[in-house]
Amino acid sequence: MNVFELTRALVDIESISDNELQVGAYLESYLSALAAAFGGHVERMGVENGRFNVFASWGTPFVTLSTHMDTVPPFFPSREDGDHIWGRGSCDAKGIIASMAGAAEKLLSSGVTNFGLLFVVGEERNSAGAIAASLSPRGSRYLINGEPTENKLVLASKGVLRFEAIASGRLAHSAYPELGESAIEKLLDALEKLRRVPLPTDTLLGPSTMNIGTIAGGRAPNVIADSAKAEILVRLVGDPAQIRQSFSAAVEGRVELKEILMIPAIEFHRVDGIPTTVVAYTTDVPMFAGAWGEPLLLGPGSIHVAHTAEERIAKRDLLQAVDLYADAVKRLVATG
Repeated sequence: MNVFELTRALVDIESISDNELQVGAYLESYLSALAAAFGGHVERMGVENGRFNVFASWGTPFVTLSTHMDTVPPFFPSREDGDHIWGRGSCDAKGIIASMAGAAEKLLSSGVTNFGLLFVVGEERNSAGAIAASLSPRGSRYLINGEPTENKLVLASKGVLRFEAIASGRLAHSAYPELGESAIEKLLDALEKLRRVPLPTDTLLGPSTMNIGTIAGGRAPNVIADSAKAEILVRLVGDPAQIRQSFSAAVEGRVELKEILMIPAIEFHRVDGIPTTVVAYTTDVPMFAGAWGEPLLLGPGSIHVAHTAEERIAKRDLLQAVDLYADAVKRLVATG
């Protein structure tokens, strides 16, 4: 099966986060055939509730190529034209899986071993697969993680700091607002304060940014709201301590600010000769916690069409990624 056929086959298996079983079984079968042909080993690595990562290796893995099997909703099947393959997951990250599998076959056909393929669940939601894999390393010294980077080697990626802002009030009839206390007004005041907090900038990654992603609260338009909540996400470029302190001071006395998640910004290993970039999104890499080796980030496709109704990947980028992955593995294995 060529890289285009494998991309489409994977896209056509719906694998929205928490529903990766079928695509995992497909990849296990596909890689088992490759392992049988070249003396490798394939295993399911348990995660939770019957979910599993898929790991294939040839020799003792010095380098591991890895990306995720899950996608965001909604599912829509594949199609292709002369230049692109379309469909949910085509660039994030099933085309990447296909390119990594193609690179593995190319390497094995040329006699290169001592590498692995690791495909994980849950990246789009909570990185459950990467967290589980971090507890079961296989000795790899380098981890080449795949995300849509336009086939450029990423120098650094931003992190994430996520909060919930929770406001409490007192119910009353809206005709007599003086008898109540609006949680929504408290929340809006707090959010306005947060929007005015200056955020740090990094010379490589650029500015931190903040997004107020959701707002919920109240019971009816004629009732003073007794509760309200917003979810806030900051893209980190450095130490989160300053933001935590500034945000707490800004909302003091108005809302409860709860930290939900922190993923640090990260810098990646570099390989000469590959064009470079920086990215603002977060990956599974911090959740591997270094257990699978020094990280690199590289993959075909554009993040600007990932998660959209126009998700697609250029066929030429898939083929280029096969060569880039194979070359990177060869060069890193040679260092060992």
